[in-house]
Amino acid sequence: MTKSMRMMEENVKLCDGVIFILDARAPFACINNTLLGVFGDKPVLYILNKSDLVSKDQIFLIQKSFQAEYKSVIPVNGTLKKDVEKIYAESVKYFSERINRAKEKGVNKALRVMVAGVPNTGKSTIINSLCGEKRAITGDKAGVTRGKQWVRLKDIELLDTPGTMPPKFDNQYYAAHLAYIGSINDDILDLETLCLNFLEEMQKNFPNELQTKYGLTDFSEKIPLDIFDEICKKRGFLFRGGEFDYERGARAVLDDFRKGRIGKICLETERYDG
Repeated sequence: MTKSMRMMEENVKLCDGVIFILDARAPFACINNTLLGVFGDKPVLYILNKSDLVSKDQIFLIQKSFQAEYKSVIPVNGTLKKDVEKIYAESVKYFSERINRAKEKGVNKALRVMVAGVPNTGKSTIINSLCGEKRAITGDKAGVTRGKQWVRLKDIELLDTPGTMPPKFDNQYYAAHLAYIGSINDDILDLETLCLNFLEEMQKNFPNELQTKYGLTDFSEKIPLDIFDEICKKRGFLFRGGEFDYERGARAVLDDFRKGRIGKICLETERYDG
């Protein structure tokens, strides 16, 4: 991450602005404040990707929170052509001031924009959709993009960059949300504990979605482990002898959430500083 941050610090000087990709399910957790410091005074346009995985009411609340901070955010589904066209049009409009200033000085150049964000928010997918072809590497695992890539469009040159996490997590609430959406590599996580924490949050904030998805009995008095046990039993995640296979269960539950199978769930619609 230190190497990636250094690379971005060097290359942002070449750019007229930054497109910052966020995951609509955890938008504030996706804002790397250390990275914002690297951008300096460059204008930043926020893209709320994967907006199809949250409700319209949740998007409204997120936009309201960003507006309160005088930030521009555009909700999109990065795989839809009409949404990608909206990103392109808004980017040209949003960053045009710097280009117009250059033209006034007799300098004609393409708009150069850095595309940034934490891992697995869909940066490369959006760039590929903008190009209409597969130029950037994509995947559903954190850390797919390894280095920088310049991509030329009609009026914009995009710099695709590696997903960059903060050097440390001062806010464990946000850290957990990044883990839930897959921005932190599962290989370094205790998935069973992560799943228990996730189920606890779902029980508190989205009980109906959780019950409907897994056909759970009333769990108002149950602890997260009871819920986890019931899911494992219903899905057949058992070892020979009847013991629960918690690792398989954890991977299945987290995968259900990441692919939108539990419901339209937004983990945060406003900034959390607790």
